[in-house]
Amino acid sequence: MKKVDIDILGMTCAACSARVEKALNKQEGVIKASVNLLSNKATIDFDEEKISPEDLIKTIEKTGYEVPRVSHTLLVEGMTCAACSARVERVLNRIDGVKASVNLSTNKAVVEYPSGLVDVETLIKAIEKAGYKAELEVERNLDREKELREKEIKSLKTSFIISAILSIPLFSAMFFHMAGAHNFLSNILNNGWFQLILATPVQFIIGARFYKGAYNSLRGGGANMDVLIAMGTSAAYFYSIYNLLKGIPEYYFESSAVIITLILLGKTLEAVAKGKTSEAIKKLMGLQPKTARVVRDGEEVDIPIEKLEIGDIVVVRPGERVPVDGIIVEGQSSIDESMLTGESIPVDKTVGDEVIGATINKFGSFKFRATKIGKDTVLAQIIKLVEEAQGSKAPVQRLADKISGIFVPVVVLIALITVIGYSLIAKDFNTGLINAVAVLVIACPCALGLATPTAIMVGTGKAAENGILIKSGEHLERAHKMDTIIFDKTGTITKGEPEVTDIIPLNQMEVSELLRIGASVEKVSEHPLGQSIVKKAQEEGLSLSDPESFQAISGKGLRARLEDREILIGNRRLMQENHIAIDKIEEEMLRLEEEGKTAMLISIDGLISGIIAVADQIKDSSLKAIKALQDMGLDVYMITGDNERTAKAIARQVGITNVLAEVLPENKAEAVEGLKAEGKHVGMVGDGINDAPAL
Repeated sequence: MKKVDIDILGMTCAACSARVEKALNKQEGVIKASVNLLSNKATIDFDEEKISPEDLIKTIEKTGYEVPRVSHTLLVEGMTCAACSARVERVLNRIDGVKASVNLSTNKAVVEYPSGLVDVETLIKAIEKAGYKAELEVERNLDREKELREKEIKSLKTSFIISAILSIPLFSAMFFHMAGAHNFLSNILNNGWFQLILATPVQFIIGARFYKGAYNSLRGGGANMDVLIAMGTSAAYFYSIYNLLKGIPEYYFESSAVIITLILLGKTLEAVAKGKTSEAIKKLMGLQPKTARVVRDGEEVDIPIEKLEIGDIVVVRPGERVPVDGIIVEGQSSIDESMLTGESIPVDKTVGDEVIGATINKFGSFKFRATKIGKDTVLAQIIKLVEEAQGSKAPVQRLADKISGIFVPVVVLIALITVIGYSLIAKDFNTGLINAVAVLVIACPCALGLATPTAIMVGTGKAAENGILIKSGEHLERAHKMDTIIFDKTGTITKGEPEVTDIIPLNQMEVSELLRIGASVEKVSEHPLGQSIVKKAQEEGLSLSDPESFQAISGKGLRARLEDREILIGNRRLMQENHIAIDKIEEEMLRLEEEGKTAMLISIDGLISGIIAVADQIKDSSLKAIKALQDMGLDVYMITGDNERTAKAIARQVGITNVLAEVLPENKAEAVEGLKAEGKHVGMVGDGINDAPAL
């Protein structure tokens, strides 16, 4: 008999608990079930040979209630290869109700189970029984991870260098022996006792990590790559000692030492490559301020971000980052939301508008009420999505895990068959032993330990030289299968910096004069659109005047007094509110907007005097790159948070017909999933944090 406690959600009255209790007691194998409405918990005694905990959960869910699932991340220490992670995953998944995914590259296990069915201590004990160490990851400490990673890399590098120094003479001896050379140096290098002296520290001091890993694996009832390395190198080493003592001049000391050296090189490269996986997360986490300025008892005080509460009134000054998500209750400003949307132009915000944590306040001061804090903020959700993407497994990785689970036993079996076969059939134990050693040595996973990280390092290094950064070896390996590619717009296809594209004078105004007036007013503004006009005027060598007065009108434009004239620069609404007729230029405005441009109207003393259009320019390389991809047979998509008119205008300029416009960050990831669901192999090109979940 076994007893479990299972948490239940959704029960509101005694009838609910009675219904669940009745359903459970009807199941074959249930000895006694008791459901407590106050604690929302079912206590069940059952015969585990007749019914499983999963069946009990299904019974509860069939009655219309929910069994909440708990998710934890466990840090696993001691995993050295895919066989290790596969074993830990199998051990965890054998526990009733547990679903586990173990990632070797991050040394983490993500475990999900029904609340109340098991506890973290049970999970940790199961991992420890398998021969590894584990602890609950309460809060991710990237600095601690970096410290441990650097310590591991330093240890591996030191071991590799010492091992290489001792192995090179042994490796050289092999060439002298094969060449039949007989001189003072070759005689020393080929001397069995000299080789024994060099090979012994490599085998038992440098190689101690493999013996320890093999012992832990075997103690836990499994066999990982360390077992194969230890067996193969030990067989070569001890057989060489046997020959040395027997006076047979055939040694395999160089095989055991060089194998250990190469495996250490592979593990060093792998550790360096693995160390880069958390850099993206660290960059994201670094965006959030450490403190927030809140109003408490009528005074402004700085408090740690962790102490912020929903409903707190937070004060943000120019140049500061918004600490958490919220709604503006006082003041107005322009917010740089490029970290979220990828768009370079600040967004005007006023009372009632939403602000997002980690965005940058550009100009005005404002107060907002905190509505989302901690793990509920937009930034925290993006970080969570990226972490989940990094911790997920590709099908090819799961296949490798399955193979690695049987790889070691199969190799050992082949070695045994070899030695037994020679002994029984050829009556030649010595040759059989030599060939069995060869099987173990050849099967030692040099390729698994070395080839992949070497290829990744060389491939990503060469790509970086050409301005291409590759997230991981998995993506590098799978890139050749890609048939669809998605481009973000701003900063990827376009430059991400607005430039003046059109200057259209009206009512006998000269082009240069219109630009001079516009730039003279805009030079006191810090808005990117205005700065692009100033930049254009400076390039043209125009002399600018200083406005006598200046007023920024949020969401509309500017009002200024320049050279005794009333100047307005802004959008349609600004002109309409000041009763300036723009009907005659409406068609021109629509044309510019259809081309993806922002049209700024300029009036002088109540008369419309011209239009200056600004747009984010297409990168010179975009058209060429997109055409090259299309020529390779790839379907090219463009995805952006921009409005549909602007998005389609940009897409037309670069020859893209598949456009996904007005897409939020979380929907970008959904768009990628949608294409993948159609059977497409999707790649994505993006430059902003807003692209991170989709990437």
